[in-house]
Amino acid sequence: MSETDLKEVVKKKYGALAVSRGRESCCGSSCDPISANLYPDGETAEVPAQAVAASLGCGNPTALAELKLGEVVLDLGSGGGLDVLLSARRVGPTGKAYGLDMTDEMLALSRQNQARAGVSNVEFLKGEIEAIPLPDDSVDVIISNCVINLSADKDRVLREAFRVLKPGGRFAVSDVVRRRPVSEDIRRSVELWAGCVAGALEESEYRVRLGNAGFEDIQVEPTRIYHVADAEAFLREAGLNLANVAAEVDGAFMSAFVRARKPAATGQ
Repeated sequence: MSETDLKEVVKKKYGALAVSRGRESCCGSSCDPISANLYPDGETAEVPAQAVAASLGCGNPTALAELKLGEVVLDLGSGGGLDVLLSARRVGPTGKAYGLDMTDEMLALSRQNQARAGVSNVEFLKGEIEAIPLPDDSVDVIISNCVINLSADKDRVLREAFRVLKPGGRFAVSDVVRRRPVSEDIRRSVELWAGCVAGALEESEYRVRLGNAGFEDIQVEPTRIYHVADAEAFLREAGLNLANVAAEVDGAFMSAFVRARKPAATGQ
């Protein structure tokens, strides 16, 4: 399947989720262990319920990105806008939070949620994470929540992230990461890819690609390790024989917080 075809699959899936505003994780309703209990109740109390219900992530990057007042933050694949709205509160009125998404339905939902929240230091942009519509050296922090694994051109995503970050800027994303190799059948399953698993990089490969893009201080911190019981329903939905793949899948994937930094400018 071509990169263009894959984007259309992902766009269609997430557009439908935005319209339904269902409480479905990035892997569908059968994959709740990935998206459950990521945000303390108090953290989302002032955010519209529609933004929380449409959250499709596998982590809580806003809590771990150590955002500071006055910073500019960009969320790659911002979905219904939850992490953007949370970030906007953390950076305060002197800062700004951008959300980038390629899906019209998600952008419409996120802008509705912004209006409901009454937050002004937010801007939602239409575009692809492989071609960020912002200038060089314009962002202090990049966050993302279970989206980079969906891209068929992750090297380009990481190069673009590096480009728009200011010198010394921080890359702080939640993503699904492979802990060991898995079979071609699993990697090539579009349903799993669109469900945030089959496109996951191995941890060592993630580190190498970040380094190749120019990043330093690279860290990969596991947050949840997934077992076959967590994955049983969506494996069956993807047409895979559970008995044949159980041993291979069990413990092979994890959610992780991935940190890196763009080197500071010379003399800083």
